[in-house]
Amino acid sequence: MKTFRKELWFEVPTRRAFINITPEVEKCLKESGIKEGLVLVNAMHITASVFINDDESGLHKDLDVWLEGLAPHEPISQYKHNNTGEDNADAHMKRQIMGREVVVAVTNGRLDFGPWEQIFYGEFDGRRKKRVLVKIIGE
Repeated sequence: MKTFRKELWFEVPTRRAFINITPEVEKCLKESGIKEGLVLVNAMHITASVFINDDESGLHKDLDVWLEGLAPHEPISQYKHNNTGEDNADAHMKRQIMGREVVVAVTNGRLDFGPWEQIFYGEFDGRRKKRVLVKIIGE
């Protein structure tokens, strides 16, 4: 069995964003030479997420509004975590909702997606460098 590991780095200039990282993951898969196996993609920061969904701008706006309704950023005083001097308690909660990682099957050297599926990096407390781990195992 072969393994491959790479870190993808992101520095989002806004507080929140959804970025389609499918092309970067596909590039990693090609670099790995693995034809059959699994790809793990996970956010290496507690205020960011990796998830699979449709790459449709209306859906992304809906997700952003929905998440902000569930865990609004303001007022920041509503969260005990922010008493530590942080202002990102909502980002921790949004990450919890959207998840830490995804696993995708690799078949014939390609990501084995269903219709419309793409991999996204979700940023909920941007404006600094964060990383995403891509780990591929297989043959």
